[in-house]
Amino acid sequence: MIRELILVALWMMAALGFMTRPCVSTSVPAPVVTEAQLQQIAASLQMYVDELPEIPRLYGYSWDRHGVPVPGNLTIGMYEKKWQFHRDFPPTTVFAYGTSAKAATVPGPIIEALRNTPTSVTWLNFLPKKHILPFDATIPTAIPKDGGVPTVVHLHGAVNPADYDGSAFAWFTSNFGETGPKWAHATYTYPNVQHSGNLWYHDHAIGLTRVNLLAGLVGIYRITDPLFDHKLNLPLGPEFDRHLMVFDRSFYKDGSLYMNTTGDNPSIHPQWQPEYFGDAVIVNGKAWPYLEVQRRKYRFRIINASNARYFNFTMSNGMPFTIIGADSSYLPSPVTTPSFLLAPSEIADIIVDFSKASVKEIILNNNAAYPFPGGNAVDNLNGQVMKFVVSPGNPSPPDNSIVPKILKNYVPTTMTSNITRYIVMYEYESATGNPTHLLINGKSLTDPVTETPKSGSTEIWQVINLTPDNHPLHLHLAYFQALKVQQLVDLDNFTSCMTQKNDAVACNISAHATGPTDIVPANERTWKNAVKIKPGYQTTVIVKFNLVENDAPYPFDATKAPGYVYHCHILDHEDNAMIRPLYPVP
Repeated sequence: MIRELILVALWMMAALGFMTRPCVSTSVPAPVVTEAQLQQIAASLQMYVDELPEIPRLYGYSWDRHGVPVPGNLTIGMYEKKWQFHRDFPPTTVFAYGTSAKAATVPGPIIEALRNTPTSVTWLNFLPKKHILPFDATIPTAIPKDGGVPTVVHLHGAVNPADYDGSAFAWFTSNFGETGPKWAHATYTYPNVQHSGNLWYHDHAIGLTRVNLLAGLVGIYRITDPLFDHKLNLPLGPEFDRHLMVFDRSFYKDGSLYMNTTGDNPSIHPQWQPEYFGDAVIVNGKAWPYLEVQRRKYRFRIINASNARYFNFTMSNGMPFTIIGADSSYLPSPVTTPSFLLAPSEIADIIVDFSKASVKEIILNNNAAYPFPGGNAVDNLNGQVMKFVVSPGNPSPPDNSIVPKILKNYVPTTMTSNITRYIVMYEYESATGNPTHLLINGKSLTDPVTETPKSGSTEIWQVINLTPDNHPLHLHLAYFQALKVQQLVDLDNFTSCMTQKNDAVACNISAHATGPTDIVPANERTWKNAVKIKPGYQTTVIVKFNLVENDAPYPFDATKAPGYVYHCHILDHEDNAMIRPLYPVP
């Protein structure tokens, strides 16, 4: 216990180096509210009365008169505005992306991009001097000297040069009044060199990711390859090919967003808590919406944009899902399943055939515990997501779409690599047994870089989870996938050794990673941007630092500053401080 307290003290001294203002900041004092009252507020919202919104689209390209694609230029701002999450609820103050304050939405607009046609986006910050949510500056946090809300946009799943990646230290405030140490320019040019697929964009400012996303700074980005995508003959068009961005929120009675103002260790971190869970489930900016569907196939691109909540989706009538893609990659072949699990930041690309529905109304349900996997069981609120209302009669126009037996063949994967790295996840606790912070390999973001892969190479990472939570591990730039998930035996002794030595080889990992193996779900056997890391297990992942479609090297210099990062995508963990630098080398 003494060692753990020393670690906490050292962590606090390191974190305090980032502080220039008081520990907790909020624009107005938050009213006292209990969890029971938050649940009661959410329960007062009648489910399935708001129609699922169609998210506005922006096109990151155009066509010349010869039919040749032309790179596009967009300007997207971040605004404070009012947003109606439910027809019977007061408008909520949010932060939102859009081309103007009036046009800004939660989630932000869908950016449509073409493969191999660059899209340039100028990101502008019009946010106020004070944040609308409380935050905790005892964790490493971007805190400008003259006030303002630091933001920087990360395009999740993108293969980009580092200066367009959205470094946590490249933040900026309103009108670029103050910028972080890695800020370089306002316009990011996304080369869109990867294969077609689903991405999303969100804020990535150090220490503020969880609060900025909670405030509304999330949006959708997708890359299309017309020559490839259209020949699959999947459902097409905005009516039958829909994005569903799902997240959870809690609200005060006046409609304002709830975020705790007291931490689980208030004497150490006045505000930070290990996970945020909301009582209302939001889809495309509406609480528990409904969607009228025809008796035909629909394509749904589902993004879990929650801070910490996992969703295990099922249909109330037992109807199966046909999964065709995971994150920003297609699967080799479709996978039909009655349920699928999405961690925060993960994306599932699915087909649902409503022509086979025997009932008029179908509820999309969730039964994932929170925290996952050993936490609370879902209740009537967070156990429901949205409703599909199936129209009678034949579809119009007729449904000629299909689900092909073969979707996409990438370069075959093997476990062969000259480099094996051990990535170990730790959780540190106070004397009361409450979490104080989480680290990877016992190090924080500002510790010296240890992951320096060769650009163009393939590596094996053995990811060891010594915490009680499942963690979605996200790598910037690289694509990776789980090959093997093996339980650790004699876990207590191995953890004790790791606490002292922080060296998996010295602690004889080969003797401990010998327990039963878990099967990697078929719907996750492709190149991903995030992989679930099971507690008490070693997960073997193959990581490619090249274009996975053909093993080609990146068509840009991936070794330039400011580098990249990898981290847990439970945002409360990432902020405190389960994030490490990743610097490719020539």
